[in-house]
Amino acid sequence: MLAYAARRIPSALVVLFLASIAIFAVLRLTPGSPAVVLAGPDADPATIASITHELGLDLPLPEQYAIWLRGIVTGHMGQSYILGAPIATLIGRGLSNTAELTVAAVGLAIVIALVVGIVGATTGSRVLKTLVVTFTTVSFAVPTFISGVVLVLIFAVGLHVLPPGGHASFGSGPLTALRFLILPAVCLALPAAAVLARFLQTSLQHVLDEEYIRVARAKGLPWRQILVRHALPNAFPGVVTVLGIQFGQLLGGAVIVEAIFAWPGLGQLILQSFVSRDYLLVQDLVLLSVTVFIVMQTLTDLAHAALDPRLRLER
Repeated sequence: MLAYAARRIPSALVVLFLASIAIFAVLRLTPGSPAVVLAGPDADPATIASITHELGLDLPLPEQYAIWLRGIVTGHMGQSYILGAPIATLIGRGLSNTAELTVAAVGLAIVIALVVGIVGATTGSRVLKTLVVTFTTVSFAVPTFISGVVLVLIFAVGLHVLPPGGHASFGSGPLTALRFLILPAVCLALPAAAVLARFLQTSLQHVLDEEYIRVARAKGLPWRQILVRHALPNAFPGVVTVLGIQFGQLLGGAVIVEAIFAWPGLGQLILQSFVSRDYLLVQDLVLLSVTVFIVMQTLTDLAHAALDPRLRLER
């Protein structure tokens, strides 16, 4: 296992380094400049040039990249051009809220996928199979900006049981925080739950057709024991890989969900920084998203190797 990790981690670091170069280059190639935004529409060229020099945007691109990368490594990320606050503080504040939403959505997606996937793979009822297919198809096909609006109309506007948006910390009361968390978490979890349920159902159906499952049933082992001890552990490795991919998708979907439910996380911060062309903040936010995705992919591969010895033993 350690040898597999030693092979996997360096490749993830190389990918992260190349991603940082791509992020830096793409932002510099886009038209516009933060100096123009700061100077205002009526500023003269001398004022714009002065602000450009003050921000260090007139330095050679390799030097700008080196300064940015050194700040990331040392933790001195500087200040936002537009917001005038330390970038580390802005990211830390938004990251905690986005992590809260994402973790809740992942947990909810796993629970839904387990129930729907197991029912779809084991039931003999045509009605239940139809319901499973309908649920997974609709949950995956409907975009989050539509499902979010529908959830608000039903539970906030129609039934008045949940708030339409906003955020409350758990320090102000767990029940209050949960009321604000339920709708955005459900909206974010539904597409991921549909994908996980489909993969779990397919994988579990394949495992249940294996010879050793038929032997276990012929020996008279209880069906629950066969499912829990033999079928599910062998169906999980592929699903774990899909879960890692879906975690990255949830981070991307959180931008839309946070905008719909006025959730004060990284999504709103990313949108604001893109509109104002805040180079440093945009770079750090995008690199953070890529880093989280790569870390989750690496952890997923390691978990897959731990569950399936064939993966880590193959050369």
